[in-house]
Amino acid sequence: MSGSSQPGDTDKGQASPGALNGVRVIDLTQILSGPFCTQMLADQGADVIKVEPLAGDETRRLGPYRQDDEERLFGGYYQSVNRNKRSISLNLKTEEGRERLFQLIETADVLVENYRPGVMDRLGLSYEAIAERNPRIVYAAIRGFGDPRSGESPYVDWPAFDVVAQALGGIMGITGQTGHPIKIGPGVGDTIPAMLTAFGIVTALFEARQSGKGQFVDVAMVDGILALCERIVHQYSFSGEIGKPEGNRHPILCPFGMFEALDGWVSIGAPTAIFWKQICSIIGRPELGEHPDYATNQSRLDRKDEVYQIIEDFTRRHTKAELIEMMGGKIPFGPVYNAADIFQEPHFRTRNMLVDVEQPGSASPVTLAGVPIKMSRTQGEIRRRAPKLGEHTNEILAELGLSGAEIDDMKSRDILK
Repeated sequence: MSGSSQPGDTDKGQASPGALNGVRVIDLTQILSGPFCTQMLADQGADVIKVEPLAGDETRRLGPYRQDDEERLFGGYYQSVNRNKRSISLNLKTEEGRERLFQLIETADVLVENYRPGVMDRLGLSYEAIAERNPRIVYAAIRGFGDPRSGESPYVDWPAFDVVAQALGGIMGITGQTGHPIKIGPGVGDTIPAMLTAFGIVTALFEARQSGKGQFVDVAMVDGILALCERIVHQYSFSGEIGKPEGNRHPILCPFGMFEALDGWVSIGAPTAIFWKQICSIIGRPELGEHPDYATNQSRLDRKDEVYQIIEDFTRRHTKAELIEMMGGKIPFGPVYNAADIFQEPHFRTRNMLVDVEQPGSASPVTLAGVPIKMSRTQGEIRRRAPKLGEHTNEILAELGLSGAEIDDMKSRDILK
């Protein structure tokens, strides 16, 4: 792995072990929501043991792959949400495999899973069974519509993916153009619940250190999206207004949105008096900064089409680079970037948000998004690539006291890999 030093590096140049150093997490998750959650914990120093079926997490078989990678142990999808973890492969359909998992759980602080309701119970791995073996465990579950333990949704048994959570949770209803809802690009229906779950886990861990008791942490994907939507609930509760797609504008602030440039698009937010006057000066219309028809946010909102047209008449005549020079640092402003732009933008390398890691099967490293939470003493970081399937099986079971002969025997009987 390569990359510049982290802000949390010690004076001796050694990286911080992370604020969650000493916390052990049993990761029974797959696809996106669960792995993203446990990766956040791993980034902060937790020992995350990813327990995979003998065939591995399904995302191991998803690309993209490097052109020179003939091994194809995993592609970009798996690498991006499983770094900093150790992998053990267990056959949980066998009694012996489940018992080995219970042994691991007895050494752990946290267990995370994102199966549909009832799957873990049928395996004999319910929260109640696990808490009986380890009363201090914080057991976290991410499901489409939550777990019945917290309140049984009428849709509790429905399967869900990101697109379902975005639709039912309300965010699609306020995204895109009027009458045509749009799915948000990245899988926020997975990643937002994942972040909320990570937060719930850390708060439950804090309480467990005081009480000596663990608890069940339950996050529904649709609940997480509703919480993210921020204004649709209070708008409807306070005024009866149903939020609708606003395109690239804001229903309450003006100007606040996207504007076409000569070579792309830029974002501008100037709803306050000081920023409005500043942008009027920049675009060569200083008289509008004091004009009563545009003096307040509400007055501008009342004639928003005109306001946006005035600004866009200016931005369309200039490139993004020219607009950066004129507006950057003076008003809230940013060009719309694609991935190639981001890789060239010095901000992200300076902030360690683009980090190079080893990719098995490829001669050159790949780049992952870094850790966005910056901490002065216990900086989280990318310490190692995502694991190969079962890469740490021997190591982890040896920590439980099993001999090499015992491990080889279980491998020969398809209990582990």
